[in-house]
Amino acid sequence: GKTTTTTWVGEMLESAGLSPIVAGNIGTPLSEAAATATENDWMVVELSSFQLKGTEAFRPRIACLLNVTETHLDYHGGMDDYVASKAKLFANQTSEDTAVLNWDDPVCRNLVPYIKAHIVPFSMSESLREGVHITPPYAPGAQDSDEDDQGRRIIYTDGEGFTHEIIRVENIGLPGRFNVGNAMAACAIAIAAGVAPDKLEEALSSFRGVEHRLEFVAELQGVSYYNNSKATNSKATHMALTSFKEPVVLIAGGLDRGSDYEELIPSMQGRVKAVVLLGETREKIANAAAKAGLKDIILVDNGEDAASTLTSAVRKAAGLAESGDIVLLSPACASWDMFPSYETRGRIFKEAVHNL
Repeated sequence: GKTTTTTWVGEMLESAGLSPIVAGNIGTPLSEAAATATENDWMVVELSSFQLKGTEAFRPRIACLLNVTETHLDYHGGMDDYVASKAKLFANQTSEDTAVLNWDDPVCRNLVPYIKAHIVPFSMSESLREGVHITPPYAPGAQDSDEDDQGRRIIYTDGEGFTHEIIRVENIGLPGRFNVGNAMAACAIAIAAGVAPDKLEEALSSFRGVEHRLEFVAELQGVSYYNNSKATNSKATHMALTSFKEPVVLIAGGLDRGSDYEELIPSMQGRVKAVVLLGETREKIANAAAKAGLKDIILVDNGEDAASTLTSAVRKAAGLAESGDIVLLSPACASWDMFPSYETRGRIFKEAVHNL
């Protein structure tokens, strides 16, 4: 969620009349952006654990840690080094600075004793004395389908205990429970930067996401098409599938890295009405889909090139979809068996949709 949250904060600051420069892993390198920044600009920066590991004097005015999961362990050698690298985000902050923490993530919470900055938490499952939270809160660990978003609101409680309603959850512009968390983090950051809570609703409701990350493409004959080409593993596809309450026709498959994809079975059951599969993993994902009870399982053989293969998959998915359905490209695999990048894959998908 780093790229989505970083982009969202930039939108919030801009809509509030501030001057953000969005940089870092999201596009423009931080060193390049800093050379042109003025004292009136807010640098909104996405940083990786790789970059943070080597920092010594870096001191952000506002620092946010969204979550910590087991990843990049081949680089860090283990979770201890990975967490320590993430924690360097806060190492040089003082009491004049702000640390935004995911209160629902135990690793984030365990960093509290080591942080000198003023802590502003956000939580989907706990009412907070200060911070950004949901009322009524979700049950801890609840999935999208477990509890309805209707009637829930994002609230900011300030340091004096006053509450400020920001937005109703169902009005957030991006689908998915995980994007509610991204929205809350972005709100906490924007408020710390001086944006009034009542100025956030427009940016929250109008934001349509980052390219290739649950990106809405078009609605054709009542069917909505989403590009989630950035989903290069099963977990990312699981999160995408659980973001929708509508029936989904899933387009998936790609580079075979040895997974059996059975972890997709629970998220397919009751959500996915059909799958259209391509790439090296199409047989493996087909087996998982069959175990999930799906009947419509379409395998697309390689065409004369990757673009024609994906275009064929889009046409087959469109033929299976009915008004009110979602057609979702969320491959659960890297792209390199067919495409040079997930970006290329996503753009070909979008072109194929627009040519339906």
